[in-house]
Amino acid sequence: MTDRSDDAHTRPDGMDDATVEALGSLSEALEVMEHARGLLYGFHRLTGKADFTLGEAAGKLRDAGHAELADRIERELVGRNVIEGRWTFQIVEDFDDGYYALFTELEREARDRLAGGRRHLYEAELKEQRRTHGEPGHEARPTS
Repeated sequence: MTDRSDDAHTRPDGMDDATVEALGSLSEALEVMEHARGLLYGFHRLTGKADFTLGEAAGKLRDAGHAELADRIERELVGRNVIEGRWTFQIVEDFDDGYYALFTELEREARDRLAGGRRHLYEAELKEQRRTHGEPGHEARPTS
């Protein structure tokens, strides 16, 4: 029957509303962290692209007769650390191995301990409350 949530999205027997809500907030925090992580990776990629484009600009300045300015850009800025001692790949690695790793570990531990590993229970219950049972496009889950 597809008009009810699957077992992976149904709260375990005995789980109270406060725990479902707390796990929902934890899941929301993880989603925000995933967005922040994506922005950090975006920063990493854009900074690298800017550095290569900067190198190209220095070459064009040199070709246009501005060798002194081109030399200074290449010497002082191309390949420069974005933070003392670090390029962005090092920032990303430190973030992933430290804060992010602990964040995801504790979120998973909370789900495992309190909900048998089930994810998005709060959202699944919201879906059950908000959907129109029996209406096309409002199924509880896919038919296949």
